[in-house]
Amino acid sequence: MKVKRNRPAAPDVADDMLIGQLAERTGSSRRSLRYYEEQGLIAASRDRNGYRSYPAGTEQSVRRIRVLLGAGIPVRVIRDVLDCVCGGDAEIEPCMEPALREELRRADERIDEHLARRDELRKVLEAF
Repeated sequence: MKVKRNRPAAPDVADDMLIGQLAERTGSSRRSLRYYEEQGLIAASRDRNGYRSYPAGTEQSVRRIRVLLGAGIPVRVIRDVLDCVCGGDAEIEPCMEPALREELRRADERIDEHLARRDELRKVLEAF
């Protein structure tokens, strides 16, 4: 016999949302949201029933986190720059520029290393 479970009640504060609501609104998985919370990128309080409750503004923060992660920015850098973000989702705040430029420099360095390895591998293959 299948037991029908009741959906949890909405959070006490009108602007707060449960993890499922936040996941749906941002296109993130619940697992990702818990990871972001674990890494200190977002914060949740606990309702009386123990459910996570996310405050207003978390939806926009999650969208920014996803954009930055998609660009290859490590969580440690996102954690450092997220507090200075105050514009829209796609805006780059002046406080973020040094960290993002450093990540771009590191990415360029890694690309150069990979290209050098590829060239060496080609030389080895051509020797056959």
